[in-house]
Amino acid sequence: MPPQAITAEDIEKTYQTIQPYIRRTPVIQADLADLDPSAPRSASVNLKLEQLQCAGSFKARGAFANLLLRDIPEVGVVAASGGNHGVAVAYAAHRLGVPARIYVPTVSAPAKIERIRQLGADLVVGGDRYADALAAAQDWVADSGALSVHAFDQRETLLGQGSVGLELDQQVDQLDTVLVPVGGGGLIGGIAGYLAGKVRVVAVEPDGAPTLHMARAAGRPVDAPTGSIAADALAPRRVGELVFPITQAFVDDVVLVDDEAIRLAQRRLWEGLRVVAEPAASVGVAALLSRAYRPEPGENVAVVLSGANTTLGAPYTQT
Repeated sequence: MPPQAITAEDIEKTYQTIQPYIRRTPVIQADLADLDPSAPRSASVNLKLEQLQCAGSFKARGAFANLLLRDIPEVGVVAASGGNHGVAVAYAAHRLGVPARIYVPTVSAPAKIERIRQLGADLVVGGDRYADALAAAQDWVADSGALSVHAFDQRETLLGQGSVGLELDQQVDQLDTVLVPVGGGGLIGGIAGYLAGKVRVVAVEPDGAPTLHMARAAGRPVDAPTGSIAADALAPRRVGELVFPITQAFVDDVVLVDDEAIRLAQRRLWEGLRVVAEPAASVGVAALLSRAYRPEPGENVAVVLSGANTTLGAPYTQT
């Protein structure tokens, strides 16, 4: 798919459709010294709080885009997910009165599994990784005729996630750079498709699950390792085929962070700002704290905090 197939105009139209069902999440400007005592007091960062989104993550945007823009068969929808996408599809299906079956791997966080159950979806837990859940979901599509709602490699998913970029563009004056977590790439594909070169877009990945980093090195999507504290959300094995050309055109750089940096960022977000974020949502802040990404003086940076489907207390235990 050529990158121009996901345009700002397409995303704006999709936003009008999904807006009644999602939240326009806030952006707060935080002093970096609240997160890193060694940072100068003059340094700040804009945090896009998508953990406050319906169903606890940005994924609700793409889920509603799929269910509202596509024809849904009587049997309903099916999704494979590391967790957040499954919660989002279950939530959207519950709101719209649509049957949903969700496949998740055993690595999925207990909080996400429980939330899917609470929303009334038919939940199937099996396999070690997202790829196993995806294979099982594809088998169910073939057997039942259910509508597949892909977590990232679907045009409607990209259009929904692109609304994060639309809101950021409206909420932050003179934005220079946005740091975006990457797993399969639906979020960064949508954001980059909307901003389309107007703002520097930087991908942030765990070094144990470098899907986009490895795809760029190979010149195409390839299998990557799936070992990271953020594996339930940022380790789908490979970046999306629809996503990759968008990132090639509009994503400026990819930086990697290790699990220690992710844990530290998660803890500092709570200690310094009282912001709850799951590991995957913390990678952008981890890039700043670890200096994997070093803003230039005066650079106006935003970080997308993508979700907070986690259990109370668990992320903040000293390790």
